[in-house]
Amino acid sequence: MPPKPLAPLAKKLMKGVIVLELVGVFGAYGLFHMMNNSRDFRNTMNRRLPSVLEVYYQSNEWAGVYGIREGDHQAWSAKQD
Repeated sequence: MPPKPLAPLAKKLMKGVIVLELVGVFGAYGLFHMMNNSRDFRNTMNRRLPSVLEVYYQSNEWAGVYGIREGDHQAWSAKQD
């Protein structure tokens, strides 16, 4: 009995990799969208995953959008007082 060709397995693996990449891209976009629209969600991210929030701030600064970080810190400090 001859060995089975690897082409079907390779196709399944490639489809799996593509699906995994799409899930990652849409997940990252969803996270960015939620952080972009909600200061409260950014505060939650600041408490739970500050490194992710830092990436959000840096990506906005690289895109030329400034003042989000400062506005958040002002709002959060006023909320604590």
